[in-house]
Parts: sequence; C-alpha cells; structure tokens
Amino acid sequence: MDFLPIFFDVRGKPCLLVGGGEVAARKAALLNRAGARITVVAPEAREDVIALTVSTEGEYHQREFQPSDLDNVYLVIAATSDSAVNARISELADARKLPVNVVDQPSLCQFIVPAIVERAPITIAISTGGNSPVLTRELKERIEMAVPRGYGDFARLLGSWRDEVKSAIADDQQRTRFWESLIKGEVASLVFQGKTEQAQTTFREQLQAVSHEADKHRQDKTGEVWLVGAGPGDPELLTLKALRLMYAADIVLYDRLVSDEIMTMVRPDAEKVFVGKEAKHHPVPQEQINQKLVHYARQGLKVLRLKGGDPFIFGRGGEEIEELAEAGIPFQVVPGITSASGCSAYAGIPLTHRDYSQSVRFVTGHLKDDRPDLDWNMLAKEQQTLVIYMGLMALPVISSKLIDHGMRADMPVAVVEQGTRANQRVVTATLQDIDKAVSAAALKAPALIIVGAVVKLRKTLAWFGDQEA
Repeated sequence: MDFLPIFFDVRGKPCLLVGGGEVAARKAALLNRAGARITVVAPEAREDVIALTVSTEGEYHQREFQPSDLDNVYLVIAATSDSAVNARISELADARKLPVNVVDQPSLCQFIVPAIVERAPITIAISTGGNSPVLTRELKERIEMAVPRGYGDFARLLGSWRDEVKSAIADDQQRTRFWESLIKGEVASLVFQGKTEQAQTTFREQLQAVSHEADKHRQDKTGEVWLVGAGPGDPELLTLKALRLMYAADIVLYDRLVSDEIMTMVRPDAEKVFVGKEAKHHPVPQEQINQKLVHYARQGLKVLRLKGGDPFIFGRGGEEIEELAEAGIPFQVVPGITSASGCSAYAGIPLTHRDYSQSVRFVTGHLKDDRPDLDWNMLAKEQQTLVIYMGLMALPVISSKLIDHGMRADMPVAVVEQGTRANQRVVTATLQDIDKAVSAAALKAPALIIVGAVVKLRKTLAWFGDQEA
C-alpha cells in the first residue's frame, strides 16, 4: 500500500489552493463540496475559481505564492503549471508538517486526492497511487455503474435508525446480524425502488420480531461454523460463496497455507486465530482446533474455518465436522480449488490426457514413523498421474519406492512450489533425478509433487510466466 487511505474532515477549515487554472478549478470545486474555507493564491485565476472562492467566504490573493501563505492553514494543494513553484510549496509545507498535495507529482505529495464516486453520504475513493490516472478513471466508471444512486438514500435511512436498533437489540452480534439482514434483504430492495415509506414499515416489523427473540437468544447462543476452501493461493481462485462467508464471519481460524492476500479479504473487524501446522511442528493440535470450533460456535459466533486448498482433500475437514455434528453445531462446507488442480493448471500440466494418463490418484506423502505408508504396487502402475501432497520431505523415499515397485526410473516428475502464486517455481526431472534437482533449487514447502507422463507436456503448455527453477 503506497498511501494510507483516510478521509480529512475539512468542514470550516482554512485550506490553501495555489493556482488558478483548469486543474485548480477542479480542486476548488472539490474543496468546496467538502465544506472547506478556501484561500486561492495565483497571479491569474479563472472566473469560476474566483466566483466560487468569493461565494463561499473564502479569499483570493492575486499574486505569486509566498511562504506566509502557509500560516494558519489546515492543508495545502499546489496546482500551478510551474514545477519549481510546486516543489518549493511542497518543501515548505513539509517543513511545517502540513499535509500537501502537488497535482500530478506523487513524489512531492504527503497525500493524494483520489477519484471519487459519491452517493452522499457514501463516498468511494479510488487511487492507483499516481501510477495511472487513466486506469483510475476506468475503475471509477465501473463503480459508478455498479453502485445504484439509491445507496445514498439507504445510508441516510440506516443512520436514522441506529439509535432505535441499539435500544431494541442489546447484543452486539445479534445487532450486527440484524443490520446485515436489512442491507441484503427486502428493506434494501424497497429503498432502491423508491418505496421509502414501505421500507420504514418493513424495517419496524423486522425490528419488532428480532427484539422479541432477544431474550431467547441470550439463553441459547448457538452460532454456526463454515469450513471454507481458500484454494491453493491465488485470491482470484476463491469461489463467490467463499468470499461472501469470509466477509460475514465473526472469527476466523486459518491455516499456514492460506495466503496473506486472501487474509486481507476477510472481514476487517473479524478476530483472526492462526492454527497452522507444518511438518513435525503442530503448535495447535488437531484436537484443539476441533474443540475451538465448538467453543466459539457455542458463544453464538459465526465461525469461519479457512483452509488452504479444499477442506475434504487432505484438509482434515471430515474430522472437524464430525466433532461439530456430535456437538450439535450447525455447519456448512464450501469446497475450494484443491492444490492438485490449481498447481497443475498453473504449471501447464494436465492431470489427465488421452495419450498419457487415464486416471489420477491423490495421495499424501506425510511420514508415519519416518516412512510414507502407501500402497506402492498400486501407485507404481503407469498410464496414471500421481499427485502427492505433503511429500517434499519424503521425496527420496517416494522416488526409490516407486522405482523398486516397477515404475521406470526415467518417469517425468514435477515439483511445484508456492503453486498459483506470483512466486511459483517448478522443477522437472526424471524420477531417479528429481531429489537432486529439488535440492539444487532449494525448494521449500508448500510444494506439490506430480508424477506421470503428462509432466512432459509442460514444455509446450506452461503459461504462467517463466517459473522453471
């Protein structure tokens, strides 16, 4: 993040605008809409800039900028056509710890003025950090089309109801859910249709119904648990349902394999609890995770169990919902794109192909007593693809066992590190040489192993950048 997104309250505050041309006119109009008291300094200014300044009880000084203009102002905008003047204003304002914006020169700015989509009292700010004004404009157009004008009226109504709702519903979580039901339900639809009076009536009916249930809710607080697959890492591979639940949860228990980018998409005020595990290091044992899910749900919380990949493919999701079912806790399971399909696709390796593989096997290379406990005779058969999860540490054993049980030593193998992410790396070699190749590339977990003739296709089908390690 290049800039901290904040909103300044400039109502009635003295703000300095240096410049009087077309750009300055736009900034003057923006400051005026925000309620600022504007002082304009410029040797020449457009008539509309002067008129706006005078009509809002501001000041216009027809001269060059001078340092004393910075006295007793709240913020500064430099919008002249002289880069030297703009740089001087920036330097002097910065020395006084004044927030300063120099139009179209991000390096001289302490703050930038974003593009705005306004649905008063809602303000949506858009910025590319000064990198591309054209892209900013494109995003603004898309949001203008996506956000109906009625959202402004809806926001005012919601504001007018706040005290009434707070008085009727004492429990914070129940109150939040009531607001969510309004925003996503019939009341919102009525407002967007312009049926404000009917929306008011429906709101009060729903509030009365919820307040009658408040006592029962306090005595029987049972929440719900959502097991959600976060996919292999790329945030764009999340399902729509996963995104919706991620933003609705009160608390999130997440794994080591859930990427930082995905965690930024979780509801900002939700509590985040890390329960990640890695090989030979389980700071939170699975039994404790199961118990935590039950514990939080019994507090009436909406609990999100966010897992890398898919919850039901080597994600121990089955164990977790067994515990929930036994405890009588409601739950949902939202599948995710498993690492096998995500990593293979991003590595350019089809898991099945008519000429090379007619079946796929998902197996775990997790060590049991320092040995992978697998049916090697079944796995060593050709005309299939093996996808091995959690097998990086056991790769030397896996390779030798497959060869010992009949798989040819020159069978192609790929190891995909950080699959689907920007830092994805892929190592390919033969079965007999893959361990040396992985060691030379210093690959680390999380990594997925793909064994089979389909790996040969990567040479022509790789599309996700140049990631050969």
